[in-house]
Amino acid sequence: MSRRTRTGRVMGSIPQRPFGQVPRQYAPIEVLSADQVAAIHEAALTVLSVTGMKILAAEARALYARAGARLVEETVFLDPGLVADLLKTVPERFSLFARNPLKSLRFGGNDCVFTSVGGPAYVMDLDRGRRDGTYAEMCDYLKVIQSLNVIHQEGGCPFEPLDLNANTRHLDIYLAQITCLDKSWQTQTLGTARTMDGIEMAALMLGVPVDRLPCTLLGIINTNSPLQLDIPMAEGLIAMAEHGQVNVITPFTLSGAMAPVTIAGALVLQHAEALAGIILTQIVRPGVPVMYGGFTSNVDMRSGAPAFGTPEYAKAAQASGQLARFVRVPFRSSNVTAANAVDAQAAYESQMALWGSIMGGAHLIEHGAGWMHGGLTASFEKLILDAEMIGMMQAYLEPIATDTDSLGLAAIADVGAGGHFFGTAHTMERYETAFHTPMLSNWDNYPNWLERGSVEAPQKANAVWKQLLAEYQAPALDVAVAEALGDYVARRKREGGAPMN
Repeated sequence: MSRRTRTGRVMGSIPQRPFGQVPRQYAPIEVLSADQVAAIHEAALTVLSVTGMKILAAEARALYARAGARLVEETVFLDPGLVADLLKTVPERFSLFARNPLKSLRFGGNDCVFTSVGGPAYVMDLDRGRRDGTYAEMCDYLKVIQSLNVIHQEGGCPFEPLDLNANTRHLDIYLAQITCLDKSWQTQTLGTARTMDGIEMAALMLGVPVDRLPCTLLGIINTNSPLQLDIPMAEGLIAMAEHGQVNVITPFTLSGAMAPVTIAGALVLQHAEALAGIILTQIVRPGVPVMYGGFTSNVDMRSGAPAFGTPEYAKAAQASGQLARFVRVPFRSSNVTAANAVDAQAAYESQMALWGSIMGGAHLIEHGAGWMHGGLTASFEKLILDAEMIGMMQAYLEPIATDTDSLGLAAIADVGAGGHFFGTAHTMERYETAFHTPMLSNWDNYPNWLERGSVEAPQKANAVWKQLLAEYQAPALDVAVAEALGDYVARRKREGGAPMN
């Protein structure tokens, strides 16, 4: 049986919200005072000016030096005044074009974008467990992403298709992202060749020359914490910035491991590394969009394993949002968990991470759906579980209407004392739109739930992703565009693709 969305459009058998961004109606939570934010910022500037940042790419070091930075061998020292001047050109808002113009995205202000998971080595589901990913399974994952309206952007390859050649698999990934989706998608930024292939194929997708490509792609740039930017990441950053595309500068600062054990100390290191990357984009191309990525969490001090979705993670996300707003740069955070099964831990850690990120004022929630095992695995069932939670968050972000009709005085007077509101006109007019419609929740009473087979959330999620996959319809792609993309991929494969970095 088909169901209709709030707009009345039939979307298949799975109830969903319509595609679209829901602006955050509430002020971000501030866990730091203004003085504390300023203290962390000043400490980060001290790190950059006194300790410096090791930059392994000669091209990047030359760019810093040209802008006025001091170099000692591979270490770049950045004066606070230089950092402040270069931050002035960062735009506070920007938009990303999608293949389907109706799915283009806004970043900044109160707008928030939710992505799917990107980057794991493995895939898992209830049927076959965890395993190496294949190209065919990756395409299936992309098709489910396309089918989930609450996911605004694909997160940069859900998992590695390890059955493909490592030097050329990025070409097949880009082609799958373009053909399976009409949403915004993220490119890879590991070295110049891979980055430029993504930019070239995005231009072919939109039918424009590379030098006329609008802001379309977003790529993640991870620093090597502590205080190092490697050659492949620097090359990717420079190529993206040169072509007007968006870098998300994201240190990976785990308290007690790659950063000081205190949250404040880890935030100082994160802020310093993020600033170093952000200003490099402005040296390359003043005014190019860039994002401040926060990924500070803690480790289990007994084992050294990363911990995610913890209270410390939520506080760090909200503090990171304050730091990003202090320097007036759009902010990225993430939905994360260290759970090894799609269980209660996976749900409560992800809910904690989502809450911390959204109420930290994040404009991009990376890994919004599907992340498992501390980022090592993409799960089909977790993709659905997270989409459910994102839908609930989006419903929470919608404002409460208090117009005369919403106040319901006529309905209250009509029902009077001791009645019910199930059949009133006020209720029936809002029958399909009054509340968030869950994909997974069991709201029947316990005997009815038992009678229906006592199916739990992971099993329901398994059925949902399979149903979405069965109902998937490929978005139309112009024949000439498809041929041009195919020719490009074939040529680049003959040339050997991109070297392994």
